[in-house]
Amino acid sequence: MSEFVRFEVADGIGTIRLSKPPMNPLDSDLQEGIRAASAEATSRRDVAAVVVYGGEKVFAAGADIKEMQKLSYTDMVDRAGTLQASFTAVARIPKPTVAAITGYALGGGCELAMACDFRVAGESAKLGQPEILLGIIPGAGGTQRLPRLVGPARAKDIIFSGRFVPADEALAIGLVDEVCADDEVYAAARRRVERYVGGPAYALRAAKEAVDRGLEVDLETGLTIERAAFTGLFATRDREIGMTSFVEQGPGKATFEGR
Repeated sequence: MSEFVRFEVADGIGTIRLSKPPMNPLDSDLQEGIRAASAEATSRRDVAAVVVYGGEKVFAAGADIKEMQKLSYTDMVDRAGTLQASFTAVARIPKPTVAAITGYALGGGCELAMACDFRVAGESAKLGQPEILLGIIPGAGGTQRLPRLVGPARAKDIIFSGRFVPADEALAIGLVDEVCADDEVYAAARRRVERYVGGPAYALRAAKEAVDRGLEVDLETGLTIERAAFTGLFATRDREIGMTSFVEQGPGKATFEGR
């Protein structure tokens, strides 16, 4: 794993921690670190949920423009897939994920946050896709994930203008799910996903995949995806535990085994 990305686990929650001062530029080192951390989060059975965190001052202020400035068209053809893949690795973690956003989440930083299931932002946080100001467009999911979150018109406004979106507006339009005091961001992000620790891991995995994959296809295909996931869960121990507990003790009392 990259020296600038750490993966830490406490009480069933993993944290992908970006740490490349001063602004966590999403250069090739961080991209590889994010991909490796996502793979570890996916494989570890002691991890029920994941927080992506850039630290107390900044989430991530986008790509390293000095690095990017030197690249040719063919260079970027070779690199663009890797850039997208690192964020797709976050999106494909089969567990609940939340971005803990302090300070700036711009360009690739915003795209990384959008790859998570949920987003918690500090009061002074600012999000945006300012690539247009460089004469380019978002290249790591911004043109695809942003309209899915806030609708096409709002996404076009943000992308076309390159403006920064303050936390209160981000909450109002659905770009983030919670706003709190700046010094409470990480704790609030953990609280948002700690409810999933000890939950039915394979049902959570199936629910996430059904929603995410369903958004990519037509309704009938989405229903087919849902049906396959739904029926498959009848092969799990947690389904047996959950239904038996419901019948004998009522809802919300099951102790799941994660298998």
